[in-house]
Amino acid sequence: MTSTHPVDDVPPVRHLAAFGLQHVLAMYAGAVAVPLIVGGAMRLPPADLAYLITADLLVCGIATLIQCIGFWRFGVRLPIMQGCTFAAVSPMVIIGTTGGGLPAIYGSVIVAGLAIMLLAPVFGKLLRFFPPLVTGTVILIIGVSLLPVAGNWAAGGAGSKDFGAPKNLALAAFVLAVVVGVQRFAPVFLSRIAVLVGIVVGLAVAVPFGFTDFGGVSDADWVGISTPFHFGAPTFEVSAIVAMLVVALVCMTETTGDFIAVGEMTERKVDARSLSDGLRADGLSTVLGGVFNTFPYTAYAQNVGLVGMTRVRSRWVVAAAGGILVLLGLLPKLGAVVAAIPAPVLGGAGLVMFGTVAASGLRTLAQVDFQGNNNLTVVAVSVAMGVLPVGVPTIYDRFPDWFQTVMHSGISAGCLTAIVLNLLFNHLPEKPEKPEKAAAPAVEAAPRAEEVV
Repeated sequence: MTSTHPVDDVPPVRHLAAFGLQHVLAMYAGAVAVPLIVGGAMRLPPADLAYLITADLLVCGIATLIQCIGFWRFGVRLPIMQGCTFAAVSPMVIIGTTGGGLPAIYGSVIVAGLAIMLLAPVFGKLLRFFPPLVTGTVILIIGVSLLPVAGNWAAGGAGSKDFGAPKNLALAAFVLAVVVGVQRFAPVFLSRIAVLVGIVVGLAVAVPFGFTDFGGVSDADWVGISTPFHFGAPTFEVSAIVAMLVVALVCMTETTGDFIAVGEMTERKVDARSLSDGLRADGLSTVLGGVFNTFPYTAYAQNVGLVGMTRVRSRWVVAAAGGILVLLGLLPKLGAVVAAIPAPVLGGAGLVMFGTVAASGLRTLAQVDFQGNNNLTVVAVSVAMGVLPVGVPTIYDRFPDWFQTVMHSGISAGCLTAIVLNLLFNHLPEKPEKPEKAAAPAVEAAPRAEEVV
């Protein structure tokens, strides 16, 4: 009799709902940020913005279900949450505001999705270039690059009028303390939903102190259904497609890092086939995004930290989260309730989750041998390149658009650096010694032998 792997284990329904909701709350702010930024830059009317958000949530849920449950050769079948990639924001804003509009964006997104599906087997064969040295470094960079996101949330949300106000940071610190306290002292089940408990308690404190209100809930529709090509038939412009293909390569690199990270945390290592299947699901979801009025999809690193922190490894938990997202996409009023959660509450929880990702990277690096080799240099330079665009966001602003798309993402910049340096130091043959140096000891050895005789 074979025991079920924790990844395939199906928890009771009440646990599925609680764990799944926790994953939704962890990624919700990031998920709706992409349509808000792109739609805002294009100055779309509020009704169109609301449509973009509900469409995004719906396809987020469908994409997550495909990735977690899987069918045929689609889906990595790990607890992976899917959401709109931030790597595509700048190119999409440029495409949308320079005459192409949403139809040009969706045309390029569909082509990018098809390209990801075609390239998935190629990326699957590259898995041998991701030893613990590279994967540990990438996981560490993922965690470190996400921490500023949690910091912005804790301060009140980027662009908010009271950004950095002591009351915001106090609320975030309170939520952080609740999450840590629940993890340490609560029964096992509650400790596994520590983030959810922290967010609920933080929201209960935030409402009477005026951090948020639920006025937007009454304005939201009860039902919203995204229909294909709502904003018109897609158009296919060469410049837009090229920009989005660069984004596709960045997304594939980042997603590979996320898959490997979750594989390490769940003790189900990702192999070449499962990596290809997961990337193929990313491509299919991106095509669906172009058809159903939303954007490219990728694995969400926010939820990688939640898997590591809670130690809940079941893919069915994240599939339940996908189901909740589908409901939020079909019922905008529910989405408005979730959207009312203030940023500092999410910030307090995010600090724990994203820090957990970085700590998981350090745990993987603990398996690496650093004696008598250049592995320390690989980690040092890769982390530096990964943190650089996070610490100095404008550093590559004078470079071409394609270069910015790749290097503005700390995850892709650090991942590419780690792969290249690992190849340089650990895969290329070492320099042969010069003949005269090798011959010198042999010449000296002969007289010594004669002297002994």
